[in-house]
Amino acid sequence: MSGGKLTSGHSGWQSMFRDMNIRKLTPSVDKRVLVLLSGLMWCGVSVMLIRYAINWLSILSTGQRILYFAIGYLIAIPIHLFGFSRIADKNLNRLMPMNRKRCVFAFMSWKSYIIVLVMVSLGITLRHSSLPKQYLSVVYNGIGLALFLSGLKYLKVFFRTPGAEQH
Repeated sequence: MSGGKLTSGHSGWQSMFRDMNIRKLTPSVDKRVLVLLSGLMWCGVSVMLIRYAINWLSILSTGQRILYFAIGYLIAIPIHLFGFSRIADKNLNRLMPMNRKRCVFAFMSWKSYIIVLVMVSLGITLRHSSLPKQYLSVVYNGIGLALFLSGLKYLKVFFRTPGAEQH
């Protein structure tokens, strides 16, 4: 562009956003709120998944229900230990060093939003598939319990981290 004003890349855009004071429009929160939102989201999704499983198993006998629940809960342990727990730790390691307020949607990284979109799509596809629901309940219970256990990590950090006003 003429005068070399925009040759440094984003400086034109940056000055425009600075002039508009766009940061005032961003819903910013403390890292504790981001940690709380993460924990509530993980636990909330887990309750939804387990609820689906409970509904699907309600037509079975008590013995069959116990069997399917037990299998689901047994697979939850490795899913938690080798999957979701590591993701939660990685996310907490990203969130906890934050010193200033961040956008409320920063409780997940942008890559996590993509993973969630894929998982939700897969869940909808499985729910509407012809797979017998009692078998699907094993997967939903396993993932649901693993999510809940990992979500508790966030809540533990939330309650152990002093608020901004206490620093």
